[in-house]
Amino acid sequence: MTKRRWLGLIVVLAVVALGVLSLAVPRLDRPVVINGTAVPPIPVLNADRVTQGKALYAQYCASCHGANLEGVANWKKALPDGSLPPPPHDSSGHTWHHSDALLLRIIADGDDPAFNSKMPAFKGKLTVDQMRLILDFIKTRWDKDKRELQWWLTATNDGS
Repeated sequence: MTKRRWLGLIVVLAVVALGVLSLAVPRLDRPVVINGTAVPPIPVLNADRVTQGKALYAQYCASCHGANLEGVANWKKALPDGSLPPPPHDSSGHTWHHSDALLLRIIADGDDPAFNSKMPAFKGKLTVDQMRLILDFIKTRWDKDKRELQWWLTATNDGS
C-alpha cells in the first residue's frame, strides 16, 4: 500500500472515530427527549416566589411537617389508627418522587386514601398559585439529583 493510501485510510478512520465519539458524548445544546417528548431544562426557582412559599409553608404546613421540613419521626410507621404520620419534605422524604400535578392535588384535596393520610384539604384556603409557591420553597431543600428527577417526572408524567 502506498504512503498516500495509508494517509487516506488514516483520515477516513479519524473521521469515523470522531463521528462515533460525537454520538456518545451528550450535547448540552440538544433537548433531552424521552418517549418522543422533549423535556425542557429544569427551571430556575425565583427567589421572590421561594420567599413567599417559605412564609406560606410556615403558616400552613410547618405545624405538621416541621419547620425544617423534617416531618415526624418514624413517618413510615403507621399510627394506631392506621394512618401515616406527616412525612418530611426535604430530600430524606418521598415528596420528590411525585410530579407537581400529584403534589398539587394532594395539597388541594388533602386526605389521600392511597397513603391513609390525615392531611387536611387546602383547596378552600390556598390558591393554586399559593400551593405552587409552597412547592417552589420545598424544592429548594432537595439536592440536585432529586430535583432533576422530580422535574423529569413533572415534565413527562400525566399527573400521577
